[in-house]
Amino acid sequence: MKHISILGSTGSIGTQTLDVVRSNGDIQVEAIAAGTNIDLLERQIREFHPRLCGVWDETRAKELAVRVADTDTKIAAGMDGLLAVAAEGSSELLVTAIVGMIGIRPTIAAMEAGKDIALANKETLVTAGHLIMPLAKERHVRILPVDSEHSAIFQCLNGESGNKIEKILLTASGGPFRGKTKKELEHVTVEDALKHPNWSMGKKITIDSATMVNKGLEVLEAKWLFDVELDEIQVVVQPKSIIHSMVQFTDGAVMAQLGTPDMKLPIQYALYYPERRPMAGDRLDFWSMKEIVFEAPDMENFRGLSLAFQAGRAGGSVPTVLNAANEWAVAKFLNRELSFLEITDMIERAMGHHKKIEHPSLKQILETEAETYDWLESCRRN
Repeated sequence: MKHISILGSTGSIGTQTLDVVRSNGDIQVEAIAAGTNIDLLERQIREFHPRLCGVWDETRAKELAVRVADTDTKIAAGMDGLLAVAAEGSSELLVTAIVGMIGIRPTIAAMEAGKDIALANKETLVTAGHLIMPLAKERHVRILPVDSEHSAIFQCLNGESGNKIEKILLTASGGPFRGKTKKELEHVTVEDALKHPNWSMGKKITIDSATMVNKGLEVLEAKWLFDVELDEIQVVVQPKSIIHSMVQFTDGAVMAQLGTPDMKLPIQYALYYPERRPMAGDRLDFWSMKEIVFEAPDMENFRGLSLAFQAGRAGGSVPTVLNAANEWAVAKFLNRELSFLEITDMIERAMGHHKKIEHPSLKQILETEAETYDWLESCRRN
């Protein structure tokens, strides 16, 4: 029996993780956490019987505690609740499916408690990779990637210990606006941007995919996960999301992981690694596929990707500004307070304003996030 905890159990990755739990029958969910969706949390508590449930919103936490008073599940609130879920004593692995930099402190808490991390919270490595990777080594914990692209790279590297990577080929679908010009993107609506051609994801990551910021964040995550330089990462657009990513070795050989666009595969692989479990679902039909198309990314009309490379090369606290400004701008876009193209405009402005901290501590990372939000809000007011 495996024992896991889940941060972000009501989101896309969290609910699909629980689908994997249902399908296998030998995983005990010890703790769960989410933001405000207490209706779904209550259903999850009654189905999976976790010892502990964390709720970010303290008012909702009190309401949930009343609702589930007939169960044995303890309710905890706020950041203290997330930290308690992360370090829950019976769990051996934490699935970090929560969105945003809010995931950094709980991830560190879980690692300090000796728990492996199934990482779906890319912001943790984007902003604090220089802290997270040494801590993983020090605590002898594994970081198992859940993002489909990073899972693909991880799978391609199995059995290749000691063989040098020449290049990581990180694939991208191109999002819903692939091939469009900046002029055509001027009047994009929220509804347009939420129509991803291949993947069913949460709103924030779907918008990030449309701007290509998501692929930029994945580049920065890959740098830390696989200990490579940015110049050793190449983004390749593969519109059908059949090839999830590739690795090129120094002899020129390229290893690729292919599959249908189903997030349950990388989730299950992370939960059971190194074992591969049977999984129901569609399989690739090579006879109907006919061809696989590759394209270069359009970094002129979709500047999110180029801004991420810029932030990564600057290093220090600049990736934190990139990430914080993007979170702020996407929230404003979803609330119809910014246009689609203004998302990357605001990221660029925030990066240009920031004075870099070379080796930021966790405290400085969180302060940089808050300062970025405050500065962007002041820009809007003025």
